[in-house]
Formats: sequence, structure tokens, C-alpha cells
Amino acid sequence: MAAREAGVAVRSALISLCLVLAAGCGAGSSPEVEEGPDGTPDPVLVAGRAIFVDRCSSCHDADGSGTGDGPRLNRGRVLEVYPEPGDAAVVVSEGRNRMPAFGGLLTAGEVDAVLRYINEVL
Repeated sequence: MAAREAGVAVRSALISLCLVLAAGCGAGSSPEVEEGPDGTPDPVLVAGRAIFVDRCSSCHDADGSGTGDGPRLNRGRVLEVYPEPGDAAVVVSEGRNRMPAFGGLLTAGEVDAVLRYINEVL
């Protein structure tokens, strides 16, 4: 009987954990790139958004608010901290502190695209 009760308790805990994780996954999404005057979104910003969602949002949150493991990136924060063009690209490429280096994973164009998305959309 004790084994059955323990099994029920474990299943209940797993179900609760799954519900919490599922709620967290849908908590927010990265902002879409707005359409330009020609009615289509800037393809570089669209590419930057895809990279951000894939590589950055798990630490910096979907909206760049930084409530996860990484610092806030949205609302011009990156430009405040790195006003010189290229300084933020060095951090993305080479890493810093807990930030991993993405230079071997992303091209220079992809780094520029994700930084444009962060600076122009988030």
C-alpha cells in the first residue's frame, strides 16, 4: 500500500511540474518584426529574431527583459551599455562572464542581425 501511495505522489509531482513548465513556455514570445513601408518586414530583422529566439531568449527571456539567467537587453539597454558599434558584437562573438561565445556558431552577418533585432525591435 505504501508503494502505491508513493507512486501516486510521484505522479502528482510530475504532473504539477509539467504544468508549471508548460505555463512557462507560453509565458511570452519575442516581438514580431513590423512590416515596412513596402508591406514586408526587413529580412535582416526577421533573421535576427529567429536567431534571438533560438540562441538568446532562454537566458534573456523572449522579450529581452532579462528576468532569466541573462541581463536585460530590451528598451535600448544594449546601446546604453555598448554605445560603440561593434562592442556588443565582440561580446556575442567572444562571450563574457556567463555569456557563451557564439563566434564559432554564428557568422558576422548573423551577429549583426541579432543585434539589430535587439536594438531596433526589443
